[in-house]
Amino acid sequence: MCQASDHTSDAGCPAVESLQDRAQAPSRRSLLGAVAASAVAAAPLLAGASAAAAAPSGSSATPLSLTLLGTNSGPPPLATRYGTSSALVVNGRTYVIDCGRGAVSQYMRAGLSMPSLAGIFLTHLHADHIVDYYAFPMLAAGASGAQGFRNPIDVYGPGPAGIASTVAGAPGPVPGTVGMTRLAGQAYAAAPTFFMTEHTGIDPATLLRVHDVLPPPGTGASATNTAPAMAPFTVMENDDVKVTAVLVPHGAVYPAYAYRFDTDHGSVVFSGDTTPTPNVIGLARHADVLVHEALYPAGLAILGLPQALIDHILATHTDVGELGRIAAESDVRTLVANHLSPGQSAAVSDATWRRQLRDSARHARFGGRMLLGDDLMHIAVRPGASRTR
Repeated sequence: MCQASDHTSDAGCPAVESLQDRAQAPSRRSLLGAVAASAVAAAPLLAGASAAAAAPSGSSATPLSLTLLGTNSGPPPLATRYGTSSALVVNGRTYVIDCGRGAVSQYMRAGLSMPSLAGIFLTHLHADHIVDYYAFPMLAAGASGAQGFRNPIDVYGPGPAGIASTVAGAPGPVPGTVGMTRLAGQAYAAAPTFFMTEHTGIDPATLLRVHDVLPPPGTGASATNTAPAMAPFTVMENDDVKVTAVLVPHGAVYPAYAYRFDTDHGSVVFSGDTTPTPNVIGLARHADVLVHEALYPAGLAILGLPQALIDHILATHTDVGELGRIAAESDVRTLVANHLSPGQSAAVSDATWRRQLRDSARHARFGGRMLLGDDLMHIAVRPGASRTR
């Protein structure tokens, strides 16, 4: 069992460390079958990026690990936090969830190699989740060694919203992930064209197999009913992992998803951007790790934001005070607060975030761990007894 004084976790608890200013060689493991893992009761422990790790990134003892590449919320860039993005490593293969500002740089700083990249998952198409998406193939196309990849990867993201674009010069329907990728390839056509003319590069589009994710028929979901109650549905499955999803409510955004990754070594769930919803609780049931967005409303006023913007943020995100309840009702072992809003330490200090998480866990009587996410935080996921989902 995890103890509140522990900084290094035992075999039943995720080990946490910071990879800040430190590169690690990526693990290269054989593929194992998908699905599984069990929750183990754990005493509350609040840890930051300074916590030491029992198993560093790349260790053969941790076939499932999570690295938070960036933990900031919202499009405006910060000097102190990178945009929201996470990397899940399963048997040496890496799956990136969202591609916020700096995702490619943080990916390399985390010691992850481009050849290990096996897939990208986008929760929704807001700028702070996709701005570095096409940078992965565009910068890595044709590069050698750990900086590039030549085999196509699968990309999964929201399909078309079924609404008209209001952007000047871009008439027609708002594109989904497939359409967005095609348009990005056209917008950035000059560079690969010049490289290919000189026989020094390849077309980035050839490195992607892009899939629009749409909710199953019969859910009643639409741009005006964005997240009806629903059971998780399968997005993809291979020898590493089974990925399931649910719709989540995030203002006008549609579709917006939360994803669950089930492996032989444990289960990790990403809420994406969402208000509190039973859909996430159902998706995260008994997961080993739930990475959930967090909002501290009092911090918004400190920033002096316009009231209309504050009202929008409050209506489309999850108050940190709700996270203990969500973790308890999901029966997860560890909750990681991510996509921190506001991300500025001048508005919300780490100590304040941790106090809010601790209070939230206590009020909800949540017995697991509540971790404050930080850029390049590394979590080695070690589940308890096996359980098939």
